[in-house]
Amino acid sequence: MTPWDWGALALFFVCWLGYGLLLRLLAGKGHVLNDDMLSVRQAWMNQMAVRELRLVDSQLMGHSINSASFFASANLLLIAAVAGVLFGGETALRGVAAVGSDIGGAEAASLELLEGKLGLITLCLARGLLDFIWSIRQMNYTLALIGATPEGETAMDRTAYAKAAGSLLNPAMVAFNSGVRAYYFALAATAWLFGPLWLALGVAAAFSLLLWRQKGSPAARAIRKASLMLEEDR
Repeated sequence: MTPWDWGALALFFVCWLGYGLLLRLLAGKGHVLNDDMLSVRQAWMNQMAVRELRLVDSQLMGHSINSASFFASANLLLIAAVAGVLFGGETALRGVAAVGSDIGGAEAASLELLEGKLGLITLCLARGLLDFIWSIRQMNYTLALIGATPEGETAMDRTAYAKAAGSLLNPAMVAFNSGVRAYYFALAATAWLFGPLWLALGVAAAFSLLLWRQKGSPAARAIRKASLMLEEDR
């Protein structure tokens, strides 16, 4: 590996592993999309606890579980595809190296370096798969809590029950978001096949896009307004 490869790889891990920490720091200084969604989901669970019929709540959770399952299945297919090249022998590796050389305009990488590049892609996808699996499990637990919510007048503290349900739903959706984020960094890792400059550009583009969607996108502004309205209504 050249110094450029090491530098781009270091940038990749700093951005990939440091994104969550940076997001928490930004949340402490102002609104971010993920933080605002925590308030929205908690408000959802508060309404769920006092509703007589919870058919809509179960349908919404079922939709979320189906979405996470779709992404998990896609991850498995992508991991299988990358692993097929990684363990497909020298011919498959040289074919990928030739493509990267033609597009990146650089000399063909060694097979060992190419294996490392494919391994980085697989690592991102595998991390995302584990996040989706954990998200699905927590969503199923949340669905069980929704189903266990008593109907009618009971002595149960519904506010405390809603808070407990929200404390389970929010980590489930955080894991889902982390799994989706792995796709962005897997694409950045794929850019490394064309050279270290492409990797650095891919990481910068993915990182910037993710931050913009958290702070400046129309969706972030809309959720921010809704979150403030829900907080005022409490």
